[in-house]
Order: sequence, then structure tokens, then C-alpha cells
Amino acid sequence: MSKLSYAIIGSGAVGGLYGAMLARAGHDVHFLCRSDYEHIRQHGWNIESHWGDFQLTDVNVYRSADDLPPCDVTILALKTVKNHLLSGLLPKPMGQSGVVLVLQNGLGVEASLAEHVGVERVFGGCCFLCSNKVGPGHIRHIDYGRIVFGPYSNSDSRLDLAAKIGDELNAAGIEAQCSDDLNLVRWRKLMWNIPFNGLSVALDASTDKMIGDDNCVDLVRDIITEVHRAATACGATIDTSWIEKTIDHTRSMVPYDSSMRLDFLAGREMELQAILANPIAAAKRAGVSMPKTEMLYQTLRFMQNRSNKEGSKK
Repeated sequence: MSKLSYAIIGSGAVGGLYGAMLARAGHDVHFLCRSDYEHIRQHGWNIESHWGDFQLTDVNVYRSADDLPPCDVTILALKTVKNHLLSGLLPKPMGQSGVVLVLQNGLGVEASLAEHVGVERVFGGCCFLCSNKVGPGHIRHIDYGRIVFGPYSNSDSRLDLAAKIGDELNAAGIEAQCSDDLNLVRWRKLMWNIPFNGLSVALDASTDKMIGDDNCVDLVRDIITEVHRAATACGATIDTSWIEKTIDHTRSMVPYDSSMRLDFLAGREMELQAILANPIAAAKRAGVSMPKTEMLYQTLRFMQNRSNKEGSKK
């Protein structure tokens, strides 16, 4: 059986890592790169990973989405703050029959895409990994790495394709798991993303600093409990043991700066809508309040607005 071809939209810490591993395994992979296009074209990818370091020198890299060829699977790993660009980025790589695998944080990202490309062509997933892009064409992957994903529409043909994608990811050395409950997958990831991404910015602290302080752990636990309550109201049945498991997993994690904190420190827009505002709104529609999560969101909105104003004065 022939291997699937892949396009990577968002060749950063997530897309760069997974795309390079697929290419190393012999897949036809095409990367959309902008800021480091010339570097990757000349030097390829330098991957430092706890799964094993490697360099990929022969890379199909493009500066414009219009130059991408049609592919079987387009992996969307852009930050959600750039989703307004997708109408110009997806048509060429998706072609007439390709699908998109959305590896973005937050809630509601698949629904908005399905409106544009059709329900049957959308797959969604969450990445449980610690990975950063530390330089042009240079990815440093320090811990975890699992993808849990599934089709937005659970028809037999979509589940079969999900299984094939999962098999190819695993064969390439990427830990991947298929699920027929994307709603549960999203809320399970939010139990980590909301407290640890959000508080890392509000408290200016990496994961080890947060998890090493009892007061912070109490606050983390309160927010995770709110997210868990919201998940239940929104139809995601997650065992209560995951509240403490989420904290314990972070305690054993290699010290890590969250993507949201790195974005804030670099003066970039944070993914506040997808990671915080959308879950808060979904919970409200289900009749559940998230007071501490809302306070965290309001705090981060203030910090983002202040950063934007200060940046505009420079």
C-alpha cells in the first residue's frame, strides 16, 4: 500500500518536528516556511529530540502556499491566531480530495474549518509534547510527543483513514493514538492547557516553578477542576482521577516554558480565544460557570492589550 503524502502548514515546534520525522521515514512531505525558508532550503532541518537527534538535508520547502502540490493530508500546525489566513493557505495543498489534520490548541477549531472545506475532510487532534523552535530550522523536543486525533465525522471511511494516518505516524516514530471522541480529546488537553499555559504568563513562571509552589498547585487544581466540570457539562466524560494525574504528569515533566509564555515574551499574540474564551463560552452555554478561569482570561487580556500598546509605541 502506498504511503500518504503530507503538507505542513505551520512548520514550527509541532509541524517541523512531525513533518521532519515523516520525511525521514520516506514520506513525500512538503513544508510551508516563511521566516526560515532560505535556511531550510540550504541546510534542511536540525532536530534535537528525546526520541533521537537527526538532520534532514533534502527538504521540499516553499515560501508560498500557492506553490504547494496537492497532498493526501495537510497537517495544520499554525497558531490559531493566524486562522484568518487559512482561506488562502489550504486550497492548494488540500486539492480536490485531500484532508486536513488540525493539530492546534483550544476548542472549536474543527467546526470553523468544516464550514469551509466540509465535515468529511476535517480531522482534529491534540499534541501532548514539550517542543520549541529554538532557531532557523532547529527544533528542540525535550519530552513527551504523543498525538491523539480522530475524524470530525465518525463515518466508517473517515475512521479507516484515521487508522491509516495513525499507522504511518507510529511507523515514523511518532506516538499516535486514534480516537472517535474528539470532544473528549479537546477537553482533556484543556485540563492542562488552560491552567499551565495561562498561569505561566500571569505568574511569569515555567512549569517547574509553578509545580514547585504549593500555593500555585492549589490554584492549578482549582482551575483544572473547573475545566473538568465544564467538560462534563459539554459531554466529555473524563474520570476525576485526571485532575491529579494532570498535576502529577507536570511534576514529572522536564522543566518547560509553555508556548503561550514564549509567545508573550516575544511580543506575539497569545491564543486566548481558542484556549480560554471558547471553553468559557461553551461552559456558559451548558450552564456552568468557570470563575477562576474567567479571571485568568481577563488578566491575560489585560496583559496582551498592554503589550500591544507598548509594542506600538516602539
